[in-house]
This record gives sequence, C-alpha cells and structure tokens, in this order.
Amino acid sequence: MLADLMMWIQTGSVWISWVVLLVAFFGLAKSANFFVDSATGIATRLRIPKLVIGLVLVSFATTTPELSVSLMAAQYGNPEMALGNAVGSVICNCGLALGICGLLSRKPVPVMRRVFLHAAGFLVLSCCLLFFFVWRDGVLNRLEGFLLFGVFILYSFVLLRQYRCGDMQEDAFTQTLGTAARSMFYLLFTFLIGLGGVILASRFVVVAAATIATRIGVPESIVALTLVALGTSVPEVATSVAAAIKGEGALSVGNILGANIMNVCWVAGISAVANPLVISRQEIILMFPALLVMVLATVIVLYTRDTLSRLEGAFLLSGYGVYVVSFFVI
Repeated sequence: MLADLMMWIQTGSVWISWVVLLVAFFGLAKSANFFVDSATGIATRLRIPKLVIGLVLVSFATTTPELSVSLMAAQYGNPEMALGNAVGSVICNCGLALGICGLLSRKPVPVMRRVFLHAAGFLVLSCCLLFFFVWRDGVLNRLEGFLLFGVFILYSFVLLRQYRCGDMQEDAFTQTLGTAARSMFYLLFTFLIGLGGVILASRFVVVAAATIATRIGVPESIVALTLVALGTSVPEVATSVAAAIKGEGALSVGNILGANIMNVCWVAGISAVANPLVISRQEIILMFPALLVMVLATVIVLYTRDTLSRLEGAFLLSGYGVYVVSFFVI
C-alpha cells in the first residue's frame, strides 16, 4: 500500500507533491518533538547524567529529521538530496535560526568564549574536511564518512573535558531538559511513535521533493539545499526562537553550533557510511562556497564581541536571504 501511495505521488500533479511535502514537514516536526521529549524523559528516569542528555541526546534528537531524510535519500539513490540536506541545514541554522535568535532576544546574547572557540574550531574543521573529501573525486565514501564521525566523537570528548574542568554550568543542561513526570510506558510509547513518525515522514519528504525537482526542472541539490533543509531544520529554528523569546538565547547559540557539527559529522558521515554519496562538480561548486561563507560569517560575528546583537542577527538573516534568492537568479 505504501509503495502504491508513493507511485501515486510520483505520477500525480505537482500540486499533490507540494501538499504531501508540507504535510510531511508538519508530521516530521511533530514526530521529532515527540521523540525529543520522550527520549529526554526516559534518560532522566534512567538517571543518565545530565551532561549526556544535554550534549549528546538532545543534539542527536533535534537532528533526527536531517539524519532520517539524508539516510532515506542515500539509500534510495538520491545522493544530491542527502548531502544537500546536511549542508543546507547548517546554512539554515547559521543564517535563519541564529539570525532570528539575535533579532528576538531581549538583550545581546552572551557567548561562552572558551566553549565557543572549541565548537567553532570543530565546526570549521568538519566543514573543511567535508569540502576536501568531496572536492577530490566528487564522492563522500564510507571511510571518509567514518572519519567525519570520528571528528564528532573527538568533539564530544572535548566537551566532556570542559565540563569536568568547570567551564560549563550544570544549569545550562537542566534548562534544556524536558523532564517528564509521565510513566515509563507512556514515554516508551511516545518514543516509538515519534521515531516511526520521523522515519515515515522522511520517506514522504524525499519522494515529494524529488518529484517536485523533476517536474519543475530544478536540480535535486537546490531543492535539498533550500526547501528540504528548511523543513528538517524546524526543531533547531523553533528551539532558537523559543529560547530567544524567553531570554535564554545563549542556550540557542550552543545548541545550534552543536547541531551544525552533528549535521556535518553525523548526518553526512553516517549517510555516506550507509551508501557513498556521489555528486557532480557543478553541485559541489553550488553547495560549498555558500556553506563556508555562512559558517565563517557566523564564527566572526560571534567572536568579535562575545555576543550576538540584533544588528548581527539581522546581518546573518539577510545573508540567508541572499543565499535563498541567489538560487532563483541561478
């Protein structure tokens, strides 16, 4: 039945694909929300250290949509969408999420300098590695995927060391947790519902987006870099906006930088391990200049005064706007 539904989407009107894509994005966001809340609730009940929940589990859960969509795309022979989604999500997080965070925050968002320097260093390193791997031969192979994942493991160890040295406050992690007073049965049930919903919605996203790209004559990489990446980045953007409104923008900066590292090392890396990602030279030129420029702009903005002001937020948001508009020009 699912196969017949997918065939109906692929052979039907392009407007059907647009409706399916929007519904799938909504289902992806709701399912991811279930997944995040239930996963943190289960971890809290099992007395897993807050450090592990805050730095690993929450970051992993919020990037589940990107991972699921990219894995689906890699397995179903859409490498441009798999890599484009990972790269586009980083650009979206830097420009849209951090831009809105800076604009809506009640006061300039403080940045923990030592933590930021490590996170920014690993983000730039992982982006440069990804660019180098793909630029050489147009392929992100399994070994390179494992190497990117190794960078994420190293980053986790650095964070652990910072935490033990007292560079991070315990409060930062308690605020990110949605500690649930629900029963374990309810948490497990919503966990499975959320995970299943993410996987199913991701399949519809891949099919609908690929169909739209084919029908309107636009490369899948462009659709992935903009539309798909925006849809899968909903958890990070929503978290950023909510934190900014509550006056807790500093949490958003750390979470977004961590999510970006996971998008490059975890999402792109694991997708390549599942199925090597082969893309053309033209798509490489399309993806990576925008990625490197946006990442470097974000690092410079956050480094200058150890804060993210409204003006800097507007700058990042306008940069994302230029990035999106440029695709229409192309």
